[in-house]
Amino acid sequence: MIPPRLTMEKLNITQWAEEDRPREKLMRLGAEALTNAELLAILIGSGSPEETAVELMKRVLGDCNNNLNTLGKKSISELTDARYKGLGPAKAITILAACELGKRRQSEKAEERQRMDSAEAIYEYMRPKMQDLATEQAWVLLLNQNFKLIKTVRISSGGISETSVDVRVVLREALLCNATVVALCHNHPSNNPRPSGDDDRITQRLQKACETMRIYMLDHLVITDSDYYSYMENGKLDR
Repeated sequence: MIPPRLTMEKLNITQWAEEDRPREKLMRLGAEALTNAELLAILIGSGSPEETAVELMKRVLGDCNNNLNTLGKKSISELTDARYKGLGPAKAITILAACELGKRRQSEKAEERQRMDSAEAIYEYMRPKMQDLATEQAWVLLLNQNFKLIKTVRISSGGISETSVDVRVVLREALLCNATVVALCHNHPSNNPRPSGDDDRITQRLQKACETMRIYMLDHLVITDSDYYSYMENGKLDR
């Protein structure tokens, strides 16, 4: 029989309910939902037979007045004091390395996301990825509401004259990264940028699906080595 929650920390972490384990909790709720002790417990991995990693890190933090800056100033010898059974040099080094990374992150500017609000900007970004391909590939650019790039995803790779585009895959990728704007791109190895009837049909299906999910379809580009065709620029997207 599992002891009450008040004594749970005396158990090995693998005996906890899954929702209480730090790693599982992070996967389910995100890193921001974890306490400092839980995050540090993930780094050290294990405690000792007497206490779990979380309980051990609570004691260490308590001796640092629960201040991460104070923790980062500790030496390896201080963190491996006999009071902290289960915390050896390797774990102490891991903690101090994490503190140093946090400090360095604060001193760096946030990476500026590229703005993809025009067909030309999309083409210049995607051409290096697609210009020498021998077969057709389809990629989706996932953007935020300010048309800043979140990420690009290759969604299909096909033959010489066509590739399939699954609308569900595009929407899934958009929803997974909270994108509110999408742009579809595919290449023509023939170097003829004119879209085919199949290109028109997939564009219509994707735009209709995006409207249902309240996602804005910015454009569909057909890309070649030296040119492109934009559905937006040619007025072939319903606005």
